[in-house]
Amino acid sequence: MKLASTLTTSLALILLVPSIDFAQTRRRTTARRPTATSARARRPAAASTTTLNEARIRLTDEVKVLTRFLYLYGRTSVSVESNEQQARQGGGELSPQAAAIVNRSRATIQQSVGDIRDRLDKVALYFRTTPGLEQYSQRLTEISATAATAERQATAGQLDAAGRTLVETANQLTDVLLEM
Repeated sequence: MKLASTLTTSLALILLVPSIDFAQTRRRTTARRPTATSARARRPAAASTTTLNEARIRLTDEVKVLTRFLYLYGRTSVSVESNEQQARQGGGELSPQAAAIVNRSRATIQQSVGDIRDRLDKVALYFRTTPGLEQYSQRLTEISATAATAERQATAGQLDAAGRTLVETANQLTDVLLEM
């Protein structure tokens, strides 16, 4: 009997050993999923909602500053140009006091247009250096260049052309704001 049970056990082990051996040699492979860091490396980082909202607020502030400035700019530039035109039509020159006022107004206009360009340069730098906003950076750099054109026009005495260029700058800023 002992022999029969030993034989049965041996036979069972002989039959099971090949199946255990087969099961152990089979290799399972799993598909590798891309990790979060490798996915970020392939595509630019998307801006968080907070970053986008902050950028929108900055652009909105610039549009507000620019439109307020344009309102004052229009009144001042018209006054400067009409005073100069009256002096030319009258065949004479402006009185020293009027000339000083016109020159001061012209210098203030030129300085203010330069300040607008500086503000837009800072916004472009913010977009260039903030992760997730790089896609808008080129556009803002172009807008800043448009403001630099307005500054050159104001310096050259082309106040009307500078004003029109600044209006175009405001339009471009609102376009970027809409894209965001």
